[in-house]
Amino acid sequence: MDIDLRARGELTDPELDALHAAAFDHPVTQTPWRQRLADHSLTWVTARLDGRLVGFVNVIGDGGAHAILLDTCVAPDVQGRGTGRALVEAAADEARRAGCEWLHADYEPHLVDFYEGACGLRHSEAGLVRLG
Repeated sequence: MDIDLRARGELTDPELDALHAAAFDHPVTQTPWRQRLADHSLTWVTARLDGRLVGFVNVIGDGGAHAILLDTCVAPDVQGRGTGRALVEAAADEARRAGCEWLHADYEPHLVDFYEGACGLRHSEAGLVRLG
């Protein structure tokens, strides 16, 4: 399997909507991804297999030392093959190049093995409140 990883890779809103819905098991929406990325992202990384978008991670920053991973997703039929780990590694490299010193990620308990085991993130306590 030869995955093509690209920082700031081209994508369309419908293909990222479909990938996000499949990876997070929710209905397909119509999200203005490209506009959000242009307006708010430090960078993002895409993963393609035979031209199909199979992975994505968004990286936002605080303008200084901190970068945050958002929407890390891999197509279900490609999961378990190292694509997610490669996305996170590429995102970390891009954040480092941008001058960030810390990379944060919030994740649910069932993703601890992925983020902490496969990707090397260190456990930390964080807080979260749903606003809507």
